[in-house]
Amino acid sequence: MKALQGVDGHVAWVEAERPACDAGQVRIRVAAAGLNRADLLQRAGLYPPPPGASLYLGLECAGVVEEVGAGADWRVGDRVCALLAGGGMAEEVVVDARHVLPVPEGLSLHEAAAIPEVYATAWLNIFQLGALKAGEKVLVHAGASGVGSAAIQLCKAFGSPVWVSVGSPERLAYCESLGAAGGVVRNGNLDDLKQLGPFDVILDPVGASYASLNLQLLALDGRWVIIGLMGGRKVELDLALVLGKRLEITGSTLRNRDDGFKAELLRELRQQVWPLFSEGRLSPQLVDTYPGEFAEAAYAELASNQVSGKLVLVIDPALA
Repeated sequence: MKALQGVDGHVAWVEAERPACDAGQVRIRVAAAGLNRADLLQRAGLYPPPPGASLYLGLECAGVVEEVGAGADWRVGDRVCALLAGGGMAEEVVVDARHVLPVPEGLSLHEAAAIPEVYATAWLNIFQLGALKAGEKVLVHAGASGVGSAAIQLCKAFGSPVWVSVGSPERLAYCESLGAAGGVVRNGNLDDLKQLGPFDVILDPVGASYASLNLQLLALDGRWVIIGLMGGRKVELDLALVLGKRLEITGSTLRNRDDGFKAELLRELRQQVWPLFSEGRLSPQLVDTYPGEFAEAAYAELASNQVSGKLVLVIDPALA
């Protein structure tokens, strides 16, 4: 089969061995796969897959089940999407059956390919680790990203107001269209966020460059969840603020979590989040699709940091 591999900062389709489908697993014929910033890092050689995971790109996909291992609760022909530690950008992928979800009613396979990674990330970090309660205030940095788009919609759906920091007025308007109460443009004055806070939960993919400001923005007993380091990894912090405000600072990754953890996370998503897609309260925010042969262009667009929402790579057009 063909699979997409990161090579010297670029991507290339290569011939790959067809994986075996063992007990508790399913084989998915991939229709499409969502692009994520983690793929950019892996493409650049900066984010190797966890031990035992596929070496190929792709942390989420959608398609049709074509083989079911013993004990797996799926049927051949089921339309599904999956959360992966890698390998979604391939003609086929084999995955733990517990990491597979049905395509929400009313969504296409292309749309479904854009939801597992970002909605799992937003749910884990805001609602589980961030322990968000209805009515509490949330700040999402990089609010127009795929994860940010999911986070805004989830906060709105579960009764918490959310604000954002973004890269342009157009991206701020996009976030407000999803339900954000407002926010700031980062090339302006980020200190304006102080007028909108304090915040109970901050979802932060930026890291060092926003760290000192985050401590000032958090409310008493606030939670700061760090999911990325786009703004650097090293910073000096005023720990008196951490003590005085009783703050919680959590570093979080999803890709290297164990299979049982991911299975429980997806079980919760299926129960509490998936019905909201069918009700029209959540949307994949699919911006554009790229044919597989234009994978390099798709990654170039993602790397531009101008995308509001999600990009998807189409692997098998016949499954659209």
